[in-house]
Amino acid sequence: MADTAPKKILVVDDEPDVTDLLVYTLKAEGFVVEAVNNPNASIGLARTFLPDLMILDVMMPELNGIQICRMLRADPQLKNVPVFFLTAKAEENDRIQGLESGADDYICKPFSTKELVLRVQSTLRRSSEPAPAVQKKLQAGEIVVDIERHEVLLHESPIELTATEFKLLCLMMERRGRVQTREHLLINVWNYETEIETRTVDTHVRRLREKLDDQAELIETIRGVGYRIAEQKTGRA
Repeated sequence: MADTAPKKILVVDDEPDVTDLLVYTLKAEGFVVEAVNNPNASIGLARTFLPDLMILDVMMPELNGIQICRMLRADPQLKNVPVFFLTAKAEENDRIQGLESGADDYICKPFSTKELVLRVQSTLRRSSEPAPAVQKKLQAGEIVVDIERHEVLLHESPIELTATEFKLLCLMMERRGRVQTREHLLINVWNYETEIETRTVDTHVRRLREKLDDQAELIETIRGVGYRIAEQKTGRA
């Protein structure tokens, strides 16, 4: 039976005007929403509230959004919670830093509440999708993906991936040997219907390669097009 319980969202921003707007907007869409203006209280609240998604401001006193995101990714209870950054820092390097810290999306202020809601709904749909039933295990080189257990093994030892990294790896391994364009990955992993930020794909692939260590070369870059999982791992010189 499908889970019909309302999804829970935690908003962390030191500006009460922003949290008030987001709480009002998201509650109007049927979400259960908690907000906190003190970033130091965010992790404790997240552990008790157990949100389905978190929205973090980046620039906050004492503890910024990137630090909070890294703490979430290190927490066994919260490591798979999708994270959105909502920030006035719009430069490309800022977006890359945010995505590399483990965020799933990055929205710049001033923002459209309608777009924010659509992205939240899209991410929550993606994170609640059941695993494909056809093929329960995928393998490439020394990488084994157990879809049923939502586990990735590298040289028979488990490695930690975010929900987005896991879906990205699964998609490429399911279509091994076939080139996946950045646009195709945005549509099928991030559910974007138009090209928004192809650099988002590059950032997640780079992070995924780092975690795959000596098997990183299995993910081949097809210059100007996208990526694919190699048919066979080539030996190192």
